[in-house]
Amino acid sequence: MKITIKPAAQEFLAKIIPTNGHVILTTDDGSNKYSSIGATCELADKFQLIILNQDDPKFSTILENNTGYDIRMLPAEEYLLGVDLNIDLKNTKLILQDKSGILDSNLSVVDWRNVAPETEKERFETMQRLGDQIC
Repeated sequence: MKITIKPAAQEFLAKIIPTNGHVILTTDDGSNKYSSIGATCELADKFQLIILNQDDPKFSTILENNTGYDIRMLPAEEYLLGVDLNIDLKNTKLILQDKSGILDSNLSVVDWRNVAPETEKERFETMQRLGDQIC
């Protein structure tokens, strides 16, 4: 798969993501360990870029890109993204889109390089609390 980071988004991300950074593109819907949202109304509705210290082996699909970042995603999430996948910056917000249109009009960037791992129980409790507030 391939993703193009447009110039305005490149400039914005360069301030956040280190050169040759390890990044994953994933949903923010409670379906993976990088999401704290746990509401069924959010399934595949939001995306996020996660900055890591090293690759996560579960995220094995490489997204070829024009930035030098090592961007990967879950193979199971490939069906969510179409051709001409790109990230742009408009009105100070990152936009994830493909040929079909906008997939997320407020793509978040989350730095996980210094996040202490949660236990599965702690993660479930957080997701449950946030899920009650969202839907």
